[in-house]
Amino acid sequence: MKIQDIIDSNLDFLGTKEINKYFSPGRVNLIGEHIDYHGGNVFPTAINLGTYAFVTKREDNEFHFLSSNFKKFGKRVASLEDMSYKNIDNWANYAKGMVESFVDMGYSIKSGLNILIYGNLPNGAGLSSSASLEVLIGTVLKEEYNLDIDMINIVKTAKIVENEYIGVNCGIMDQFAVGMSEVNKAIYLNTDTLEYELVPLELGEYTLVIANTNKKRSLSDSKYNERREECDKGIEILKNENIKFNNLCDILVKDYESISNLIDDKIINNRIKHAIFENDRTVKAVEALRSSDFIAFGKLMNESHDSLRDLYEVSCRELDVLVDSFRANGAAGSRMTGAGFGGCTINLVKTDIVHDVIKNVKKDYLNKVGHKADFYKVKTSNGAKKLESEDLL
Repeated sequence: MKIQDIIDSNLDFLGTKEINKYFSPGRVNLIGEHIDYHGGNVFPTAINLGTYAFVTKREDNEFHFLSSNFKKFGKRVASLEDMSYKNIDNWANYAKGMVESFVDMGYSIKSGLNILIYGNLPNGAGLSSSASLEVLIGTVLKEEYNLDIDMINIVKTAKIVENEYIGVNCGIMDQFAVGMSEVNKAIYLNTDTLEYELVPLELGEYTLVIANTNKKRSLSDSKYNERREECDKGIEILKNENIKFNNLCDILVKDYESISNLIDDKIINNRIKHAIFENDRTVKAVEALRSSDFIAFGKLMNESHDSLRDLYEVSCRELDVLVDSFRANGAAGSRMTGAGFGGCTINLVKTDIVHDVIKNVKKDYLNKVGHKADFYKVKTSNGAKKLESEDLL
């Protein structure tokens, strides 16, 4: 589908004024899962699937939102005087939360917009469709009102909206990757300090394949917040034992055995162990990629999934079937990506066998699960921006 086709079919909503176009990518995390809220190191990259906005200005103080993906919800309308969360507004709440936050921060927004949204990210698949939308709206507001706000502060605002307006206790990785990425790079990010490095993502004879279980999940309805609470209990125990650290991922692998004896609850111990070892895996994975050691990189991906499955318990049967099948069919590495409980896997596959691997995994998954999975050979992307051409769609 072309940009112009989407615009032409929604002119009754957009009107005849100048239409500005924007794109915000989704993201996939190569490794470093469920540690962005523990001050850990993560390694995401933006992908060439994402969310588009087509925008026209209004003369009144109303914001009109419409999604070409979710026409059943119809047009949602909110005024600058009332951007409060309403269940009936569904997806539009993510956009409203960003507008409300910009107004609360004192940015001058005196009139409204018509905002048409189109996304080619699979919804609820764990590729950060919500972060993509939030950062997209922040970019729209910056550009349409010529606001003095840089991308890092749009990213921080999007995280606050997710935490406080939507109610999902996520870390900053998703919004950061969506806003700050560059083509052919992955972001090596310290989520405590926000120090980051853009590492060349040169995969040589390998291809990244995303596989979608088509088991949708919603973070706010999942056990995501429960995992955070379990980790918080472990942190409290360690601090009561006078273990000195600022964030859980400050604790080194070599010190884990000594602190694990202080936590009697096996489940809490497992959660703590995952975070500490996953942070270490991420550091090693970046080193492996710099050295073009894709076998080592893939092994660390595999270890990451096994830990997420067994220690953090955020995988599910569908994810495990995909991972096991990719590994059995020759992938160098395969792991769930995102919050889990459904969603997607990220897989490192040699380019010369990628077609056969996908064909075999597709058949295997259908036979074992009973519904099909979807597969995407993805490329990297720049972060959210205003579009000057139609080259992305």
